[in-house]
Amino acid sequence: MAAFGPKVKKKPMAEINVVPYIDVMLVLLVVFMVTAPMLMQGVKVDLPQAPSAPMDDKDDEPLIVSVDKDGNYYVELGGDPKVGKPLEQITAMVSKVLGEKPDTPVLVWGDTAVNYGVVIKLMTELQNAGAPSVGMVTEPPQ
Repeated sequence: MAAFGPKVKKKPMAEINVVPYIDVMLVLLVVFMVTAPMLMQGVKVDLPQAPSAPMDDKDDEPLIVSVDKDGNYYVELGGDPKVGKPLEQITAMVSKVLGEKPDTPVLVWGDTAVNYGVVIKLMTELQNAGAPSVGMVTEPPQ
């Protein structure tokens, strides 16, 4: 048999150094861990303390409606959440969101100094807007 050419030794493939990639990944992890708590925005509300179980993790982000100590209403839904809105406008926004995503959880952040009747009125209006259940956000006792 005839040879088709000289035999050539194959060189081993170059190894990829993954150490720099691991370093970059760790830096990104630290950046995300530091910035994640800062993403929670909203109106400063002094939440009541109560022993309660945390919500189940769902894919849908909850719709948060806040009531400050003066009885002003705020909604975390586009725009500036620090601008108070009338209750009628908030219920219209909530019903529009629930019309598109009926499984969206609705949560109320009520300040401890706000009148109990104001929070109950808000919860009733949110249920009339189409929310199947309205949850209250509390902080665990210290």
